Amino acid sequence: MTTIQSPHDPEKLRDLAVAVAAEAGELAAKGQEGITVLDTKSSPTDVVTEMDRATEDLIRERLLAARPHDAILGEEGGGVEGTSGVRWVVDPIDGTVNYLYGSPDWGVAIGAEVDGVVVAAAVHLPVHGQMFDAVLGGGSRLDGRTLRAPDRVPLDRALVATGFGYLPERRLQQARVLTGVVQHIRDIRRGGSAAVDITGMATGRYNAYYERGLHIWDWAAPGLVASEAGLRVGGLYGGPPSNDLVIVARPGLYEELDALLAPLGADTDG
Repeated sequence: MTTIQSPHDPEKLRDLAVAVAAEAGELAAKGQEGITVLDTKSSPTDVVTEMDRATEDLIRERLLAARPHDAILGEEGGGVEGTSGVRWVVDPIDGTVNYLYGSPDWGVAIGAEVDGVVVAAAVHLPVHGQMFDAVLGGGSRLDGRTLRAPDRVPLDRALVATGFGYLPERRLQQARVLTGVVQHIRDIRRGGSAAVDITGMATGRYNAYYERGLHIWDWAAPGLVASEAGLRVGGLYGGPPSNDLVIVARPGLYEELDALLAPLGADTDG
């Protein structure tokens, strides 16, 4: 397993992420009823609620109070520069549309990078009452219990999760890709939250996952939970995860899904 040579203890970073994610999740859960749209981002369907910003503000305040020299990259508030070599990657409410509609499938994701490598993570799913956490090289847990993803299944027996972008032209291409995928797998699922989907891979909720258009705050913390549970987290052609495409699956199934997605143009907008 990879070892990070750093003065920053990944377990302490994990513990801080867990504590802050728990508090942030409680705040967001209390505010879910009666929430309204505050703004939109890339399109009229890409919404931001007042609780997204309030939750990110709380996370930033707590992290900087504990570690004032760290950097923070948040989905809603942009970046805070730091000098320590640690950067926190924060998604205050992943699955905002689910949150807005009263669905339970949303979560708070906080990852800690040391020199650009994610070494600690917490993903809190408040309505489900679940806290996932992970340390690079130290495994991942659900509510304190060690996680190990189920064994690989063949592609034709895989339940595959995915998601769709907010721009109409991207959605159209993603629908085309889906028609090329669905005939080769057991079935497809679309949950609406990368944090829920990717961490759910570690519990056997799905066998594989792919999505175009994610940002680092979408996959940083959930991706560490998944990889430390034995899953491969990457992009097309076996590369790293990126905005172009994120793929998560057990080794073996990952390569099968990668080979299926590549000629379909899953990393393009058509």
